[in-house]
Amino acid sequence: MNTDRREFLKGAAWMGAAAAVVGCSTTKGFGFGDGGSMATYADKPFKKLRVGIVGLGRGQAGVTGFNAIPGCEITAICDLNAARIKRTLDATAKAGRPAPKVYTGGPEEWKKLCDDENVDLVYNATPWELHVPIALYAMNAGKHVATEVPSAFTVDECWELVKTSERLQRHCMQLENCCYGEIEMLALNLCRLGKLGDLVHAEGAYIHDLRSYNYADWNDATGGGGYWDFWRLRHNTAHKGNQYTTHGLGPICWYMDVNRGDCFDYLVSLESNQFNFEAYAKAAFPADNWKHNLKVEMGDMNTMLIKTKKGRSIMIQHDVSSPRPYSRINTITGTKGLLCDYPYRVAWEDKPGAGAHSFFANEKAEEIRKEFMHPLWKQSGDMAKKMGGHGGMDFLMVLRLAYCLQNGLPLDQNVYDLASWCCLCELSEKSVRNRSASMDIPDFTRGAWKTTAPLGDLSVDLGKMGLA
Repeated sequence: MNTDRREFLKGAAWMGAAAAVVGCSTTKGFGFGDGGSMATYADKPFKKLRVGIVGLGRGQAGVTGFNAIPGCEITAICDLNAARIKRTLDATAKAGRPAPKVYTGGPEEWKKLCDDENVDLVYNATPWELHVPIALYAMNAGKHVATEVPSAFTVDECWELVKTSERLQRHCMQLENCCYGEIEMLALNLCRLGKLGDLVHAEGAYIHDLRSYNYADWNDATGGGGYWDFWRLRHNTAHKGNQYTTHGLGPICWYMDVNRGDCFDYLVSLESNQFNFEAYAKAAFPADNWKHNLKVEMGDMNTMLIKTKKGRSIMIQHDVSSPRPYSRINTITGTKGLLCDYPYRVAWEDKPGAGAHSFFANEKAEEIRKEFMHPLWKQSGDMAKKMGGHGGMDFLMVLRLAYCLQNGLPLDQNVYDLASWCCLCELSEKSVRNRSASMDIPDFTRGAWKTTAPLGDLSVDLGKMGLA
């Protein structure tokens, strides 16, 4: 047993009180296929959660988390790269866990993992084009699924995932780790406590200079160096619009109770021309290299505006080719004040009309951060930071996923969240290609958003994770 796992097991005291059990419902009948609504669906408790991980690059978040969490066992892994497989087996042995079964050697070995009778949950961290096929196959094999972002790209794919999840009563969760960031969860807590008033507008983004990663050659010896077979670059050469919607959007949907009291209505999307990818390639590669003159469809900056059924507005930006600092913007404003991120700032008025014309001083903002830190971060934030993964958010995401499955609770993110966040990839592209025309956004809940309760307690009780 490694040090991280020992520290986790000793953390029962600071992991806090039990989570409130949310009632489950499977509203059967017209509109939900042969099954029922997944809005509050919960399966039987998995006292021992057996996990199969497909894709051991981004999938390392799952490897680290499940190896440390009581009551979980990684029973199967799948990857084409020998270096990644060895790294995962070494990490599992170091954690004092049994060696998982290995599936490798061919592009469809993941099917064998999905069919493995010793797997309850398929953790899908593969290249984008495999997200939908693996999720559908795994659910049809009787498995619950957790899929990396974006989990789908078209409206039709989103509907297929929704209907399959409902028909088979299998979870299909999107692994949106940014929902579990410290400042994102601080903002969620401030919204829940009413500190910002009635929510009016939000802004999010994925602004991340990925030029070098997109063009980097894959290194089979190390299992890294870029994107395997240039899958992300290939996607960018074919598509416009926001093709990576969820990092900035997911937390906002939690703040605004999207699919749990509010719903997307329509969007418009506007995009700059492409400059930076192509300029980078011309400067970085000689004229006889295929990358030098490669045309990229995706513009540098995409700005998408969303209107909700309750009249709120959301701005989401996407730029992965400009030389600028990383940002998810993460701004939420209400009738009393706002929280902004990158850098973190906060301000609100004490009484109506008093105004919030400037942000609180750094000392006051830090006091607010500590006083209103989300309970999940108060309970497990220190351990999450030690475990790592984007500042700890990866670990908290895996922790909550495991906790909900082990205790028969609805998941924090359901298939309707996945679909409504991901369908924007296609709709934003259609808007851009049609002079920023308005695009209606489907209601994948078929009206259930009007009666589904907002997310409740997101804490954990370590005593209910195999330690009792």
